[in-house]
Amino acid sequence: MNMRKVKIYGTGKYMPGRPVSDLEMDDRLGVARGWTRKVTDVASRHYAGEDDSASAMGAKAAQAALQAANLKFTDMDCLVGASGTKEQALPCSAAFIQRAMGMEQSGVPAFDIDSTCLSFLAALDAVSCMIAVGRYRYVLIVSSEIASVGLDWSHKESAALFGDGAAAVVVGPAEDVEPSAIVAASMRTYSAGACFSEIRAGGTKRHPNGFRPADADDYLFRMDGPAIYRMASRLLPDFTKELLQASRTGMADFKAVIPHQGSAMAVRLMRKKLGIAERQLVYITPDHGNTIAASLPMGLHEAIRTKRIARGDRVLLIGTAAGLTLGGLVLDY
Repeated sequence: MNMRKVKIYGTGKYMPGRPVSDLEMDDRLGVARGWTRKVTDVASRHYAGEDDSASAMGAKAAQAALQAANLKFTDMDCLVGASGTKEQALPCSAAFIQRAMGMEQSGVPAFDIDSTCLSFLAALDAVSCMIAVGRYRYVLIVSSEIASVGLDWSHKESAALFGDGAAAVVVGPAEDVEPSAIVAASMRTYSAGACFSEIRAGGTKRHPNGFRPADADDYLFRMDGPAIYRMASRLLPDFTKELLQASRTGMADFKAVIPHQGSAMAVRLMRKKLGIAERQLVYITPDHGNTIAASLPMGLHEAIRTKRIARGDRVLLIGTAAGLTLGGLVLDY
């Protein structure tokens, strides 16, 4: 068991614009009243306005996390952008977040870790290793997502799922006498499912100056929900069993289970396949939607804010991402 004495010092969240109701989505999608809520269980989500950038949203979540941690940006040794979407192709999103925080002359290293919907989990796993060996002391992880700009409105079920928003977490070392730690973490990628969730353009394969110029819809998000469901249904139980064995934990030992809020169907799958009790589940889909990589730190933030978890409680972060990737992390908060 590779336990790391690392602690969540503070979390923050920012929701842009105004809430967009399920009834508004019904009208926009041209479906019968009640369809969006029935299919997605999303009653409300936020969409970024024309004055909202991913970096500005991330900066606001980051400032809230720093305030909760009683720390300043100048205390940070590193800033990690952990988002599935990017503000622009180059440079990294973390650089823009640093600038949006007014710290463009700070020299604090800023880089991205991208594992789409599991970017936060991947970042927390990676930086906890660096903190544990003394490379960094305090690290600010920021997930900021504007999903709405890339939605394909002809694919109604996926378009109705997503929302925009940002969340941030300040991570640092825990004292030996403190209960906080990263207990275990695991990721597995099965690229046989890479085409199930993708945006085809924006890289070098489909490029305006390349051999295969992109069509307009190549820049839109595409998802084969049923294919992801079938693959995840087959792989998740054994993946989770191995993670729990590595952490010497049974599912009943978790005070809270925070899944990636991919969809109501995905959360139901996890509950059924993994034996998650209703009292354990942190379920924020109805008033957030799928906020991509921000969904895990948002769930963590809400669990802390509402006192669902206290210091020393064992928490499971778990989910799937494009790739197809499975990820889980056992955390003693």
